[in-house]
Amino acid sequence: MLRIAAVMLSAFFFLSSNGLSSAIAAPSYVGPEKCQNCHKAPYEVWKGTKHFSSYKKIHKHKTAKKILKAVGEKRMKKAAVCATCHYTVVEKKGKPKPVAGTSCESCHGPASEWISIHNNKKVDKATRVKQSVEAGMVRPDNLYDIASNCMSCHGLENSKLSGKHASAMLANGHPLNPNFEMVEYSQGSVRHRFYPPDVTTNKKMTKPELARLYVIGQAAALVSANRAISKTDDSKFVTAQKVRIDKAKTVLAKIPDAAKFLSNPSREGGQALADAIKTKDLSSLVGDQLPTSYK
Repeated sequence: MLRIAAVMLSAFFFLSSNGLSSAIAAPSYVGPEKCQNCHKAPYEVWKGTKHFSSYKKIHKHKTAKKILKAVGEKRMKKAAVCATCHYTVVEKKGKPKPVAGTSCESCHGPASEWISIHNNKKVDKATRVKQSVEAGMVRPDNLYDIASNCMSCHGLENSKLSGKHASAMLANGHPLNPNFEMVEYSQGSVRHRFYPPDVTTNKKMTKPELARLYVIGQAAALVSANRAISKTDDSKFVTAQKVRIDKAKTVLAKIPDAAKFLSNPSREGGQALADAIKTKDLSSLVGDQLPTSYK
């Protein structure tokens, strides 16, 4: 879904236990409609994803009512525990309102503090980029924080999700895929890589790029799982987090640059690892583990 600098989808809302009735704290979401005027092609890609369609569908899922009851809620779009990962919530007439499913800011950070900077074409690009990042934007080249945002929800690790709720959700049918992996899930329907000089083509990653993303994703998964595993002693939850930890350690053990990170996994260490490998071709080390099809 953000611990921002970065956590994907942690909504930065102080939400009451009864739903979305409490005040929104800055930084906050502005909604995907604010992005579409300039980023038309990525916006159209997003409209073809489950992240987009889930807004109208997920609350109708056969297990939704059962899960809601288990966490003491009645409606997904009014439930804080669900909004954390499933919705983009903006302020409408002084009240928080879900306006979309998982969207732009879920990965790139709540935009209230950085969107005006990002849009200010009177300032040179380098300055805009620097200032936007300082204001909380997670840019596409910040692969570690992007991956961290994804892991926070797909690993049920989000800081807004209590262990009690996580356990109740799992017991009532909520999925937790311990094999969620960045390359497989980011290079399929959600891929939106429209970069100069040809901004009309949704570019595919090269094998070295995929290998780097695979490694960075495993680093983010390890930090996420280490943080999540202490939420609850629920056996299903703990087992899933251990699978994530073991997988990540096995992969990262093959990467010489990851030795320091493995000794003390952290967000800062993950960012340092991503920076250390940003020009390296790791495909000889992990190429045989890269997915051959994407979600």
